[in-house]
Amino acid sequence: MTTRALFPTLLYQGRLSSRKRPSLRERLLREAVQLREDDGAGRIWSRDNYPGGYTSYGSLCRLQDISPTFAALERALDVHARRFARQLAFDLRGKRLAMTDCWVNVMPCGVAHSLHLHPQSVISGTYYVQVPPGSSGIKFEDPRLDRYMAAPPRRARAGGGGTWVTVPATEGKVLLFESWLRHEVPAQRGRGLRVSVSFNYGWF
Repeated sequence: MTTRALFPTLLYQGRLSSRKRPSLRERLLREAVQLREDDGAGRIWSRDNYPGGYTSYGSLCRLQDISPTFAALERALDVHARRFARQLAFDLRGKRLAMTDCWVNVMPCGVAHSLHLHPQSVISGTYYVQVPPGSSGIKFEDPRLDRYMAAPPRRARAGGGGTWVTVPATEGKVLLFESWLRHEVPAQRGRGLRVSVSFNYGWF
């Protein structure tokens, strides 16, 4: 007898090239910290929507268009997005994937990011700029959860299998996933600032 896996949910994990990684990550960290100081509109938006932390999502969400540093990150991430699209067997029909949004997240200890997805996007992801020891990972929800009905709970096991899978945050790591996959970041447990860049790709 055989058992097949139907409709798998893919998660892409990679790293920026070693040639670009150290200096680009350092520049991203400096700009993210500076944005938190300079972006008054972002701090107001974060106060209501990202309590205790800072995100430029509500104020400066196309950083790749206004910062050479984030434009360099976009070029590096494009390689990973194309690779992931091939793994997903996307038929782009002569069109291409392009970054539509790019913003920073700065999470001090105790800050959380509630369950959400990224509507009107194709691929979403995160690049981890700074991850203090003990920082929270990103927690993905099984997309079939609302269809389990009378099924018993599932045991967690390596590679997934439970209704939630938490992927550790690792400095310098790139994570990509399809934008419909719901996810959250539990309360930050690290003592320093957990700094990440989030982004979306569309199909044009």
